[in-house]
Amino acid sequence: MCKYIPILDYKIYANWYESMLLMRKFEEKSGQLYGQQKIKGFCHLYIGQEAIVAGSMSAIDFKDPVITSYRDHAHAIGKGVDPKHIMAELYGKITGCCKGKGGSMHIFSKKHYFFGGHGIVGGQIPLGAGIAMAAKYKNSKQVCLCFLGDGAVRQGVFNETLNMSILWKLPVIFICENNGYAMGTSINKTTNTTDIYQIGKYYGINSFKVDGMCCESVHSVIKNVVDNARSGAGPALIEAKTYRYKGHSMSDPAKYRTREELNFYKNLDPIEKIKNIIINKFNNVDFIEKIEKKVIKIIEESVSFAENSSMPSEEELYKDVYVQKNYPFI
Repeated sequence: MCKYIPILDYKIYANWYESMLLMRKFEEKSGQLYGQQKIKGFCHLYIGQEAIVAGSMSAIDFKDPVITSYRDHAHAIGKGVDPKHIMAELYGKITGCCKGKGGSMHIFSKKHYFFGGHGIVGGQIPLGAGIAMAAKYKNSKQVCLCFLGDGAVRQGVFNETLNMSILWKLPVIFICENNGYAMGTSINKTTNTTDIYQIGKYYGINSFKVDGMCCESVHSVIKNVVDNARSGAGPALIEAKTYRYKGHSMSDPAKYRTREELNFYKNLDPIEKIKNIIINKFNNVDFIEKIEKKVIKIIEESVSFAENSSMPSEEELYKDVYVQKNYPFI
C-alpha cells in the first residue's frame, strides 16, 4: 500500500528511525509498567501508528503548535518533550510535564508548542482551530496540526469546526489517524462515508488520503499542505490510513479483529520499513545498532527518573487552578 516517495536526505531517515523507535519502546515500556500497576488510570498506546507522527513532525517548524487526543505519548515525544518528564507524568509525579496532574491522557508542554492530550473525544478539534485563529490574528505564520481519530469524526463539533476553519481561512491541518476501529467498532458500521477525507471536500477544504504506515507519504503531503496554509491558503484535512497493534486502551483485548488481519498490518510495520532502507539503501548497520542502544538507555533513564521522583504535595492540589489577576474595581 505504501507509495514510495524518494527522499534522498539520509538525515531525515535517521531521524525517523530514532524517533519512531523511541516512541515504540516508550509505549512498550508504558504497557509493561501499567501491567505492574505503576501507571494508573487510562492508558492508550500508539504502537503501529508511529509513521504519522514522525512524517508530520519532520514537515513542520518547531514553533508550529500541535494538539491531539488522549493517545498522546508519541506526539509529545515527536514534538521534542523529554521522555523522562512524560514518564514521570504517567507516574503522577511532580517532575512530570504537567506536575503529575494530567496523567497519560493530558500530556502538555508550552515550551515545545504541544497543547495536549485531551480526554474528551473530539475536544481538541475546536481548540486546534482556536490556536490557528490566534496564529492568524498575530500573523505569526504558525500552522497548527490537529490530530484526531476516526471516532472523533462522528462528533458534531468536527463538522462545525471544518466550516469555521474554511470560512476564516485558518492555518490548521486536521489529521485524522484512521485506524479503522475508533474504540472498537469498525468504521463500516458507523458511516456510509468510509473515506473520511471526502468530508472535507463538502466544505471546500483541500482534502487528501495518505498511507499512514509510510513516513515518506505522510511527510510529503503534510509538507505541502502546511506550506500552503502558511501562505494563507487555509485549512486542509488529511486522512492517514493506519493501524494500531494493541487495543484501544490497556483494558481492551481487541477481540473484534482477527489474528490474520493483525499479522497483515504487522508486515507493514513503518519502523521496519525505515530500518531496511537505512541498511539496504544507505548501508549503515552500525547506525541501527547505535540507535537501538541509545533508545534503550533513554527508556531506562526515564523509568528511573519517574521512580525516584516525588509525588506532588497536598498544596500542589490548589495550584495552577486559577490565574491570579489584580483587576482594579471600578
